[in-house]
Amino acid sequence: MTYSNSLAAALWGGLLHLVNFALPALVLALLLAPAVTGRRNLSVRALWRAWCWLAATGLGVQLAGLLVFGRDGKMVTYSALVLALGSLACWLQWRLPRTATPAKGRPRRR
Repeated sequence: MTYSNSLAAALWGGLLHLVNFALPALVLALLLAPAVTGRRNLSVRALWRAWCWLAATGLGVQLAGLLVFGRDGKMVTYSALVLALGSLACWLQWRLPRTATPAKGRPRRR
């Protein structure tokens, strides 16, 4: 498809730029959400809640990097994204409620 300086090309280019701006934060949040919830609490609600916290933080870090450096895609911003989401994931593991029931078929350790 070719566009010759049309409004559709400008809108398509802007949409692609926004998607590519947000994609690192959203994918990293998607990868970290199951690790935050754990195997015993792997429900859709818990995954969604963890993903929302991680995605919002990641998008905030991306936006802060854009404001500080005046452009996106700087490696410092991506490093800050990894550090911020890793720290938040560690903190959320301690804060989110866990189920206390042991796995079926296994004796409970004391």
